[in-house]
Parts: sequence; C-alpha cells; structure tokens
Amino acid sequence: MLRAPSIPSRSWLLLLLSLPLLAGCGPVSSDRGAGGGDLGTSFVVVLADDLGWADISCQGSEWETPAIDALARRGLRVARAYSNGPNCAPSRAYLMTGRDMTSHGIFTVAPSARGKAENRKLDPPPTRRALPDGAATIATELGEAGYRTAHIGKWHLGSDPRAHGFERAVAGNQRGSPKTHLAPWGLPDLPEGAKGTELADALTDQAIDFIEECGEEPFLLVLSHYAVHTPVQADPARVGQWQEKLPEADRRRWRYAALVESVDRSVGRLVDALERTGRAGDTLVIFTSDNGGHEGFTDNGPLRGAKGMLYEGGIRVPFIAAGPGIRGNRTEERVPLQLSDLYPTFLEIAGRSASEELVGESLVPLLRGRRSSLAKRELHWHFPAYLEGSRTRGTWRTTPASVIWRGDYKLLHFYESDSVELYHRRDVGEENDLAEERPREAGELRASLEEWRSKAGLPIPRPIPPS
Repeated sequence: MLRAPSIPSRSWLLLLLSLPLLAGCGPVSSDRGAGGGDLGTSFVVVLADDLGWADISCQGSEWETPAIDALARRGLRVARAYSNGPNCAPSRAYLMTGRDMTSHGIFTVAPSARGKAENRKLDPPPTRRALPDGAATIATELGEAGYRTAHIGKWHLGSDPRAHGFERAVAGNQRGSPKTHLAPWGLPDLPEGAKGTELADALTDQAIDFIEECGEEPFLLVLSHYAVHTPVQADPARVGQWQEKLPEADRRRWRYAALVESVDRSVGRLVDALERTGRAGDTLVIFTSDNGGHEGFTDNGPLRGAKGMLYEGGIRVPFIAAGPGIRGNRTEERVPLQLSDLYPTFLEIAGRSASEELVGESLVPLLRGRRSSLAKRELHWHFPAYLEGSRTRGTWRTTPASVIWRGDYKLLHFYESDSVELYHRRDVGEENDLAEERPREAGELRASLEEWRSKAGLPIPRPIPPS
C-alpha cells in the first residue's frame, strides 16, 4: 500500500484511535452530555466521494484540512462512523431512502458479477442501477413538510434527483465519476466555468446560491462532491504547492492532496455562507464520505483494506456534525453509526414521522450528548456481489459476504468458503482473527447475522450449476 513519508507510523495511528484526543478534536463524550437544546431546523450534508477515514488531518492525515478540522472543533466527531456499503451506489441509496436493499434493490455498483467468470464460484443476484420509480427519499419527506430541497453534485442513483423529491438538482445523473475535475465538465444544469476551474468550487457556488435563495425558509441541502473519486486531478498551481510541501512524495499523491484540499475549501466556504446569511444558528451541518478511500491514492491509516472491501478501511468513514445544540470539541469513540441513520435523525429534528419503516436509528440522543441505546445496537452489511481486485491486491477486493458488528466484536461471513472471521474492536487493523479462539462469540454472531438476513429477506448468491 502506498505511504507518503510524513504519514504517522502505523503504531502511532493505532494509538490515536484509542485516545480521547486527536489533532484539533476533543474529548470523548460522556453520557451526561449537554442536555437538550434545539438542533436547528435546516440541514446541510457535505458528502465526499471515496474520501477515506484517515484523509482528514484531525484523524491523522498529512493532508491539510483546516476547514474540516475547524468544523470538528465546533461540533462532534464520531470515530466509528460507517457507510452502508463498501462502494458508492449502495451507500447513497441507503442514505437517501433510509431503507434496505429489499426496498431500493441497490447493493453494489452494477454489475454484481464483476471480474472474470472463471474466477467466480457463485452466481450473485442482480443489482439495480437506479432507485425504483417513485421511491421516496429524505427530500420527499422534508419537501412535504415545507422544506426547500436541493441536491448538488454526484447522484449515481438514476437520471435525475428531481424524480425523487428534490426541488433543485445540479450536476447529478447516473454517472459514478466525472469525466474531469477541471472545466469544462459537461454535467447537467451546471454552468461551465473558465477552463481549468475545479469542479468542487463550481458545485459549492451552486450550494451557496441555494442557501442565499432560501432566506429564512427551512431547507435540506445535499452537496455531493465528485471529489476525491478518480480521475485524480486538480489545479496545477495547487498541485505545485503540494509538491513543495511533500517533496519526497510522487505526483499522484500531490494531485490527491490538492483534490482533498478542494473538498476542505468547500466546507469552509459553506460554513462562511451560513454565518454570513444568519443561518448558522439554525442549521445542522454533516460532513462525511460514501465509503473508504481508494487504495491507489491513500492508505486509510491504520485500518485494514480500502474501498470495495468490508474490512474497516472499506466502510469506516469520516463523520462530523456541527450546529446548534451540539457541544463543540467532542469526539465519540464507542458509539457506532451508519449513514442510514441520517434519515430518521432529520425527521425527528423536523418533527415528522417516517412514512415507512427505516433501517437506521435517530442520532438525536448522540448529538445532544446522550448515548442511549445506540452503543449497544447491531450494525449489518450485506454485499452478495463480487468486486475485482488490482495488480497489487489480487483477484478480488471482496467476494460475496455479510457482516455484523455487535458490542466489541465484528464478524465477517464469506459465502464462497462459508467461513467467518472475527475481530475485536480494539484491533482496528483487523490483524488477529479470533474465530477459532472465541468460537462461542463467533457462533452467536453468525446466528444473529443469519437471523437478520433471513428476516429481512435479503438476496444471497447461489451456487453455479455444473455445465
């Protein structure tokens, strides 16, 4: 795995995960918390694409992310935040709909049978490429409650976010990545910038325009960046600045650092716009990513694996929440969350009940400083698909698998071999498989995982019939 010379050592990063203080971040939250308090009426979600857990400087990265770090100091940073899938489409489907794949049908970036057929031992079920017609999203719910709604940037769930409740949509369609991060971009409803303009800046311009137009009305703004997804490109002048800062690194990492910087710059501009328009006092801001970092450009710090895997490096993501009612400079190490939790969180804050059963839980107790039942719940992942590997990784990034996190233990069940792996929470690098050493815990978790999967009616891969 690639490492730049100035990234902290693995042992030091492992220590960071167990300490209550991280650079620019605060102490572990207590159950007493800050009490109640209004968490605002409007919502901004800044969703980065493929930004790894360790790609922000307050989580150990050498990349400089001062705006994101400042947001963490103003609010709550959750160290154990997870996407609902190891790649883009399922994470976004869960976040937008708050429902599992039996509702939206998206569990991977299509097709589900990736790689060479002769290397696959199972026949994976087909995945949808887009949300079903008429599928409700958080924008549908909040729009019905009188909210203004906008989705700006990568959508990857169909042809148009406006088909799923968003009043305004810019630069989003079925594309999973941009042709370029430097203008001209050729994205729907996004005015072209001067040649070489960075895409993240143009998307942020659109987001700020929306905030200004909303005046005092409540709103939901999803700013869904294409950065830092490939192709990894940035303004040559900014790349040159990173060359001066990291002279021993290579050009690929200089470009990546500049692309991360474009996302950080966006966060700073959005926060400034909220303050300038007087909306900072009633707006909850969430910063996160859709899955783990791409191993060709980042190393995900101490975490094992990368995008496309169900190890921590593929599913653990940055997560920061800041706004009214959230005590600042707080870091939560024990309570886990998934992106699907945002849907019920926003509904509770807006005083609205869900029209259908949701898979996540409201984070309102956590935001207010109370852990409640969140620390004891189970988290699940179901990925009945194949993702091909790379020259360095091998045949597969992952074969079909399901995962359960409960308490201190995480269990992975791989379908091809019908085998399990068990890891303790403190083993963030997932180096010590405890399945044989702790058969009782492994057996109980596997039984719970199978019960959850059966109850939910989730599709599973089938043996390939003999030819």
